[in-house]
Amino acid sequence: MRIDLHTHSLISDGELLPAELSARAKKAGHDAIAITDHVDMTNIDHAVGQAMRAIELSEDYIRTIPGVEITHVPPRMIGVLVKKARDLGAQIIVVHGETVTEPVAKGTNRAAVENPEVDILAHPGFITKEEAELAAMNGVALEITGRKGHSLTNGHVARMAIDAGASLVINSDAHSPRDLMDEQKAITVAMGAGLDRELALQAVHKAPLDIIGRL
Repeated sequence: MRIDLHTHSLISDGELLPAELSARAKKAGHDAIAITDHVDMTNIDHAVGQAMRAIELSEDYIRTIPGVEITHVPPRMIGVLVKKARDLGAQIIVVHGETVTEPVAKGTNRAAVENPEVDILAHPGFITKEEAELAAMNGVALEITGRKGHSLTNGHVARMAIDAGASLVINSDAHSPRDLMDEQKAITVAMGAGLDRELALQAVHKAPLDIIGRL
């Protein structure tokens, strides 16, 4: 089963309408995706509302789950946005982590992993051991990403997660149809981050099932 819990549509900066994103994901062998477009304080109502409507648009293709990626929000405001997203109906909450390729505010990783309502900390860059331990304690999955640039620290994230006992999940962070990863590519990304095959399969298959099992 292939599940991707971090994708983007035209609701934010992706290339595809939600229905086409789901159709393309089905063609790539997916069984479910979460549409997690970028949000901050200014657009969260619109983005979640559109993601909710995407369920109707996409249900003939694959399971499509409404979500958000809370992006470049000051750390002190992340908890407020998480609660608002949940109240609006977002089922998957991703927080845009401290990737090395963007000027994400220091403290973003910690604010995300301290909050049990966050599902995934995306591309968390040079996440610390303490932050990884908090992620494990609070059930926040750490992302190994297929996204160019963000993937530079995949190996570090994998080591921190394994040492801390935190869950790892493989996502594409797809912005275009070319970014979607079939099962084999997702496993390759996981093993390229240093996971053995057993852990890679857990990150590709078990972790996303565990996350959507909480819905």
